[in-house]
Amino acid sequence: MLDFSPFSHEEVCVPFPPDFIQGGGLRLIAESVNAKKSLALLELDEGLELDDGEARFQLLEGQSYEYELPVGFSLKPISRVVHPSRGNNNQHRGRITPGNYVGRLALSIVCPADDTDIQHSFELAVEVRSVKANYRSEYRKMLEDITAECTSLLMQHSSPTTQQFAVDHNNKSETLYQRFAFVKALVDSDEFRNAVQRIVAMPVTQWQAQVEERDIRRAGRIGSWQLRQMASRSDRVALPSSHSLYNTLNTLPSRLATRVKIDSLDTPENRFVKHALQTFALFCSSLCDHIEYKQKQESSFPYIYHEAKALEGRFESYLSHDIFKSVQVPNTLPLNSPILQRKEGYREVLRVWLMFDLAAKLVWQAPDAESYQVGKRDVATLYEYWLFFKLLRLIEDIFNVAPTETEKLIAKTGDGLGLQLKEGKHLAIDASYHYAGRDLKVQFSYNRTFGHSQFPKSGSWTQAMRPDYTLSIWPSAFTVEQAEAQELIVHVHFDAKYKVEGLKYFLADTDTDIASNESLDNEKRLQKEGKYKRADLLKMHAYKDAIRRTVGAYVLYPGSRSIEKRGFHEVVPGLGAFPVSPSNDGDGLTEVRAFIIEVVEHLTNRASQREQLSYQKYAIHKDDSPDIVQEVMPEYTHALTPTQINRFVPPSDAGVLIAYIKDKQQLEWIKNKRLYNIRLDTKGLKKYGITEASVKYVLLRCKGEHNQAFRIWEVVGSAPKVVSKKALQSKHKYPSMPSAEAYLLYELNEVSDDAFGEGKWDLSDLIKQYAGTGAEQARPFAISLSELSKSVVKEY
Repeated sequence: MLDFSPFSHEEVCVPFPPDFIQGGGLRLIAESVNAKKSLALLELDEGLELDDGEARFQLLEGQSYEYELPVGFSLKPISRVVHPSRGNNNQHRGRITPGNYVGRLALSIVCPADDTDIQHSFELAVEVRSVKANYRSEYRKMLEDITAECTSLLMQHSSPTTQQFAVDHNNKSETLYQRFAFVKALVDSDEFRNAVQRIVAMPVTQWQAQVEERDIRRAGRIGSWQLRQMASRSDRVALPSSHSLYNTLNTLPSRLATRVKIDSLDTPENRFVKHALQTFALFCSSLCDHIEYKQKQESSFPYIYHEAKALEGRFESYLSHDIFKSVQVPNTLPLNSPILQRKEGYREVLRVWLMFDLAAKLVWQAPDAESYQVGKRDVATLYEYWLFFKLLRLIEDIFNVAPTETEKLIAKTGDGLGLQLKEGKHLAIDASYHYAGRDLKVQFSYNRTFGHSQFPKSGSWTQAMRPDYTLSIWPSAFTVEQAEAQELIVHVHFDAKYKVEGLKYFLADTDTDIASNESLDNEKRLQKEGKYKRADLLKMHAYKDAIRRTVGAYVLYPGSRSIEKRGFHEVVPGLGAFPVSPSNDGDGLTEVRAFIIEVVEHLTNRASQREQLSYQKYAIHKDDSPDIVQEVMPEYTHALTPTQINRFVPPSDAGVLIAYIKDKQQLEWIKNKRLYNIRLDTKGLKKYGITEASVKYVLLRCKGEHNQAFRIWEVVGSAPKVVSKKALQSKHKYPSMPSAEAYLLYELNEVSDDAFGEGKWDLSDLIKQYAGTGAEQARPFAISLSELSKSVVKEY
């Protein structure tokens, strides 16, 4: 990482290229209110090697700068970034506001018109640095991971060994840079560099036979080949007469050709490595040639040239190593070689080579129109795509995802194979899950839009919302439409937030220096540490409150501390934040995985509070014409003791027993014993259901007085008791001889005179509807308190 501090300025001048114009430059002045203003404008030492071809003059994202050019020159506007001043006399001045733009910013300088009234232009480049110190390494890491994921998906469509590589010079510059970015992520990674170093340090060798001329006196072991040479070779010398072979051969050759075995580097595997390095170097060279050609045609400076040239130089340095000088060009590629597939170093090169062609052919229209401009490092956008693949692998690990679901991420396009991952475009992966006897359907969505809709349809009841990632889960016995309508589906949202800024940039609601304020609450202390942003949590509240059936909304950010707030006693509903950083290879995903598993296990609990709430919500809201009860009603009911009170049951859930009284003796017995009885035979209730068994009140009426009712009584306990006729008479002293064998016995409690106001109830219609006519009018029946309120007589 470069050390910027020795070259920080509040004002710099970016000189014009001498090839276009002599003298002059672009004057930049930092106008940030940041206390560390000197770090907002940097000039790097020309002697330093720039990271990834970065520009010498560097700005800081989120800051603003004034600029000034020589009179007559102007700067072409860039939406939301370059803002020229208004007025004909101020065209050479303006402001630059990089915003979230990170990377090389190409500024187009328009020259004064010449004698032919033709205006020429040229480009200057400045670098926009991220406020996050390690954004370079994280950008590189995320691009490597995305490349690996994309090429893995591509391999599911075709065999990489049959691909043919060629640079298409007719492609747009944005597409060429995009493809180069993918290829560079493969071959410029630490893993690939280490692999080449292992091969150079410990190359594979093999024994090879080699013919060597030796003095006959050092020929060693003599075989048939050497005997034939002794008889036939020239350059012979005479043997002395005393030699044992003189009578057979009086002369011998002075030298013999001998076969010896040597340790050779010219192996099929080393030939393949050399071929791979040459292929990579050729890709960079072809790209540089294309850029140089475009430069002459368009008089522009495509800054990708520096990155490609630097990478080409690295491959040339690899190939210049001694071990590759003696290695020949391969005539076959030994892809089935155990050495290539297993040996450390070689297997990494083979994997990269297999992925290389596919990466070079991949077209990804995912970012917006500017996301892959030459040199731009949109780290925040890339973090969103990186998280998609990380979460996708997490979903595949937890749930059952069919292979066809991930295959649809890659599709044929007009210019090759395209990754169907695009910001703002909905992409859904379906899965299934079986746990603890419940079958669930799961859908993992990217950029699903929840548009405005009317209940009970899915969507938002306010404005359209689009979380980055949504996990939807519902019982497999229902379609997604049925699950939405019956409150059976749940949505858990995640949003990617890469920005983790310093204290001065972090607080959205205050300019107070947290370090000097000891009375701040825990939330703002967390903000001081840069752990999460209050505004992000408020956005999670918006998702949770606006999108129907949402049980959780969580921020994913490259921090170090998680926060999880639960709405009630269970894991959902809730919201919070999880740290997932590219620097530690997404180590925080372990916590996200545990959270998702906990949510799924919770959803299989059929007796959970969330399950009960969702059912009650469905039961309540399925009726779009609810009763209107504006009558006087109690605010509380007695619990176990007269002094312990509970909230009054909603009128629609409070049952009332309309009870018949046959004479004054029974009425006096009810008042004294505070009991009411109903016979358990065909002359009693017409039906015995939950409403009848769990009534909260008993309303007494007399024979022949259908339009009037006596005072209402509160029922004690949750259900009536069953008693025999003997117990009713002997124990409870019923005033007459019981005629049925068994009775329901309700225990009653007095209700204050003003609990239900001064209104009276006209029961005529209710008796006809529920009890009947004639002799059946004496039957008791149960209704809800809200239905009874419709019979209130306003004036009596």
